[in-house]
Amino acid sequence: MIFNLGSINADYIYRVPHLPAPGETLAASDMMRGLGGKGANQSVAAALAGSKVCHVGAVGPDGGWAVDALIGFGVDTAQIAVVDAPTAHAIINVDPAGENAIVIYPGANQKQSLNRLEAALSRASSGNYLLLQNETNQQVEAARLAHDKGMRVIYSAAPFSTEAVQAVMPHIDLLVMNALEADQLTTALGLSLEDLTIPQLLITRGADGADWIENGEITHVPAFAVTPVDTTGAGDCFIGYVVAGLDQGLTPEGAMRRAAAASALQVQRPGTAKAIPTAAEVAAFLA
Repeated sequence: MIFNLGSINADYIYRVPHLPAPGETLAASDMMRGLGGKGANQSVAAALAGSKVCHVGAVGPDGGWAVDALIGFGVDTAQIAVVDAPTAHAIINVDPAGENAIVIYPGANQKQSLNRLEAALSRASSGNYLLLQNETNQQVEAARLAHDKGMRVIYSAAPFSTEAVQAVMPHIDLLVMNALEADQLTTALGLSLEDLTIPQLLITRGADGADWIENGEITHVPAFAVTPVDTTGAGDCFIGYVVAGLDQGLTPEGAMRRAAAASALQVQRPGTAKAIPTAAEVAAFLA
């Protein structure tokens, strides 16, 4: 089972002719609202991949639709609270090549409760997974609680902060970063990836695939070549599918290959959570 202390956002996605320059005003050709947030996206991906997922999070009084959307994707929402803050939202500009620029308002995501977190993890068992990202508070507390229970703790280091990674490092089993974030971390710490005191690393490299690093050995899985429509949330889709694969007993290589296929399907569709494919769609793609 996977527990996810994760963000829940309303994504406002705008199709623009190009990403805006400083001081520039652009007219969008299309706009849509959907469920997003790194946490929610990863919960949706893991649930669609076939794992049981409990999302721990918070929304404002305006966020009932987001909770209903998570339920619709098969996510357990019993540990999502309604708090006195607006539901988080993201303004996402997407250009014709599928590249994006994003501004996030954190809102209710920063109103997580330690008491609620303890209650949620009281349901967990040794060997269950805890997934974290850097879009909520209570990350260190969650990692410590889960580690002490014998859970496997996975930290998706985005949005990236060296300080946030350092704070959770003593309590995590797997650190997930993209190539730029990995360079930023090693430069800040003056260490190589191999010297980091973390059992496992997963480095995503976009169109160049991903690397699993463990005991000094690197397992590389290539990406599938597709023409992207929208790359928003592709990394979240990948991570959610990887964690679900590990939860279901796949090897890291097997979990990454299935996740690469899921991401290849996701980037060919507009949107974030609603663009994530089902396990059946991924299996058909791989076949």
